[in-house]
This record gives sequence, C-alpha cells and structure tokens, in this order.
Amino acid sequence: MNFKNLLVLLFISTYFTNCQSDPNSKKMHTANSLSFSKIPFGTTPHGDVDLFSLKNKNGMEVKITNYGGIITSIIVPDNDGKMADVVLGFDNIEQYLEPQPYFGAIIGRYGNRIANGKFKLDDNEYTLVKNNGENHLHGGTKGFDKVIWEAKKVHYENKIGVEMTYTSPDMEEGYPGNLEVIVQYALNNDNQLFIAYQANSDKKTLCNLTNHSYFNLSGEGNGTILNHELTLNANQITPTDEGMIPTGELQLVKDTPFDFIYATQIGQRIEDDNQQLKNGNGYDHNFVLNKGKNDERAAALFDPESGRFMEVFTTEPGIQIYTGNFLNGSLIGKSGKPYLKRGAVCLETQHFPDSPNQTNFPSTTLEAKKLYSSLTIYKFSVRK
Repeated sequence: MNFKNLLVLLFISTYFTNCQSDPNSKKMHTANSLSFSKIPFGTTPHGDVDLFSLKNKNGMEVKITNYGGIITSIIVPDNDGKMADVVLGFDNIEQYLEPQPYFGAIIGRYGNRIANGKFKLDDNEYTLVKNNGENHLHGGTKGFDKVIWEAKKVHYENKIGVEMTYTSPDMEEGYPGNLEVIVQYALNNDNQLFIAYQANSDKKTLCNLTNHSYFNLSGEGNGTILNHELTLNANQITPTDEGMIPTGELQLVKDTPFDFIYATQIGQRIEDDNQQLKNGNGYDHNFVLNKGKNDERAAALFDPESGRFMEVFTTEPGIQIYTGNFLNGSLIGKSGKPYLKRGAVCLETQHFPDSPNQTNFPSTTLEAKKLYSSLTIYKFSVRK
C-alpha cells in the first residue's frame, strides 16, 4: 500500500469518472459489484441535504450525508457474518441539527484545540471564535461539521465514492483566506474506507482536517468499548494541561496508562491515578505516531465479542484517541439505545493540537496557492 500513489489516484481527476444520478435514484451497480445510491435526507435551515450510500460485494455499507460530510453509518460483518452498524449517529437530520458531539463529521478548518483562540502568521495575529471555554475547538461554532457540502458520485477501477466540496470564505470563524476543500470518501471490495482530503487557499492560513467518527465494534449503542483492545504505533503523547491544551512536551508512554504499543483493553487502565487521565476524564489525547514505511499501520481496534477488527492507516503525524468520556446516555441513537459514557472511541487522524502556538510541533500552516493533502484508511476485517 503506497500512500503517495493512492493520493495521486484519489486527487487526479482523470482517474475518476463523474456520474450523474437522479436525487431519488436507486442503486446503480458497477462491474465489480460496488454500488452507489442517493436519497433525500431532509431539510436544514440552509437547504435540503441528501444521504449517499456506498456498498461493496461483501455487504459492507457506508452512509454519508452532505450536511457536515457526516458518516452516519458503517455496516460491517462480525466473525459469524452478522452485520451491524459500528458508528454512533442518528437516522434523521433533525437530531444532527441539535447539539451533539460531532458524530461522524468532517472537522475543519482546524481539528482539535487552539489555545485562547489566537495564533500568528508572520506578523499578523488572528483571533478565532472561542467555543471551548477560552479555547477554539474543531473549527468554531460553525465549523465544517455544520455546513452543507456540494456532493457528487465518483468512481474508478476498483472504488466507488462520493466527493464533498466546500469553500470556506475569508475570515470565516476568524481564519484568513478563501479555503477550497475537497473530501472524498471511497469504498473498495477489501472493506477499506478511504477518506482523502485536499485544500488550497488564496492566503496563508491554517489547515488541519479530520473525521470525528465514534466507533463501537460491538454495534452502536451496545454497551461500552472498555473491553475493546487498542493498539497504537506511538511511543509518545503530547501531554496537556487541565484545559486540554498541549504543554509543548513529548512524553514517553512506556510504563504509563498510555502505552498501547501492544494490544491492550481500553478499560484496563482508564481509571488509573494519573494526572493526564484526570485532565481528559479518560483518554482524550494526541498520540505521536511512529513514522516509518508508508504503509505502516497507525492503529488497530479489536472487539473480542464480535471478532470485528479495524485497522487505521494515515499520512498524518498524530491520532487523537477519545473514549466518549462525556457521553452520558442522554443521546438516543439509530437503534433506539442510549449512548453511554465510553460507549465509543474516536480515532481522529490529525496534526497536533495547538500546533500554531507550538514551534516544535509539525506545522499546520498552509501557504497561499499550495496544496494540502491527507489520506486516512479504515480497514475492516474479522478475527477469531
């Protein structure tokens, strides 16, 4: 798996054939048993939205709406072939319009926190919307999760997908530059979900995009993920203060509750007497990925009850692990079940939190007229 080549394939339009489809069209099958459908999903204050379905020959199905680019559903088999939806979310647009914790959404312009809602580019200081106490979180009060994206079907030889496009205007939520963003979701017959991001701006700006899906491999609403086994290719975290802003240090995970180099149950150490766990009310931390070969796995998640196994590959330098610490049962999901505390885990591939104010972190500055690109793959399989 060569990420550089995959990015070229995903972003060069000659590899895609754009297909027109009626908004109420039924499934249209391709020669390799991949299918696509599009149906109305409801109305928002800013217009109507649709729901897109990608399905492969194995029965894996991914549903995405162009409101916030939200992944509403990922249906995959267990080791007995039983299908279940493994991401938290809702089956109607009305619930997504209510306050909810970014279920399945595209996050931007900046995933994670920026301290005090301020940053500098050259000699200019910019002030962002503060929507997380004194800090800026996930793009502000109207981040990319709350806009309607233009969407169209895309496909080429062995993938079917949907392409989302949005132009964020200059100074939206405080960010400089008109930022043109393309996010492509694509599914293949190997049960791999590709999320490819591309952006460019007419002014120097920041860009750090991610997806905020909540995973429970037992099925959404089926208890907690405390028995899920997590593996992370990360020897360090970026520790935070009580406001969840990085201190600027890189802290080794060895001999701490943050060591997931080998598969470990999420719940095994989550209640340990550890200041970082107290700061996050559990795991809510950026792990610094060990970078080696292009195809090196970043993370893996295994549910011993269902046998479902998910691997994460990414071009990003970090991954935020969030264990649903603030879910409290008040939100009712697609299956009619309440979403409990620690009822899911997020694996958000990203650059580091507060990078604009941390000179030793990988830069999130996007120069004018330069291309931002990023790729993450979620691969699903089963293990006995």
